[in-house]
Amino acid sequence: MRLTFRQRRESKRRALVLAASSVAVVAWGIGLGWFAGEMPSSAPADMQPVDAIVVLTGGSRRLGAGLELLARGDAKKLLVSGVHPDVVKAEIAGADRRLQALAECCLELGYEATDTVGNAQETARWMRREGYSSLALVTATYHMPRSLTEFRHALPEAHILAYPVFPDNFKHEQWWRWPGSAALVLAEYHKYMLAKIRLGLAEAVVVRADPEAPS
Repeated sequence: MRLTFRQRRESKRRALVLAASSVAVVAWGIGLGWFAGEMPSSAPADMQPVDAIVVLTGGSRRLGAGLELLARGDAKKLLVSGVHPDVVKAEIAGADRRLQALAECCLELGYEATDTVGNAQETARWMRREGYSSLALVTATYHMPRSLTEFRHALPEAHILAYPVFPDNFKHEQWWRWPGSAALVLAEYHKYMLAKIRLGLAEAVVVRADPEAPS
């Protein structure tokens, strides 16, 4: 039975949709694999000294890791970005006298940021105000790729060292076998892709408005 022109056209359309969908799924899978490979598998054993340590709130172990680096003398100051308005330095230092002394001289709390974009902007303002040019970024390993993307955009002139932490509830090894860990990675992957698209469009607008602007 011969197909009519309309049927042939509809068949071709369905074939094109199926092919495009297949390509999109493959590209999504390749991107996810690349993203998972970008998640740090360990923290630097011997960290080079930096001007500042920046801890992003929102997960376990981050603050402890930042305070340990500060106590070790790896940086001049520690900024905790995205702090709840009710939190004060005394709460962070607790009863530990060593941390209390560090909090007085070398700890600053950032109350403005409410998301990763805000963290990067808040840190950029603080770094430039302090005259700093290097920092160690402390956040969860699954959050690190997106955080580095936002921070490098907000602070293109700075040297940024990744210092990941590994929350107890996140199974870094074979994360895909654990529903909770898989959900975290997938959510971060999608947020990362949206961030790359947003920043790419923003840069394209700048270049179009000023062709001589640095990319």
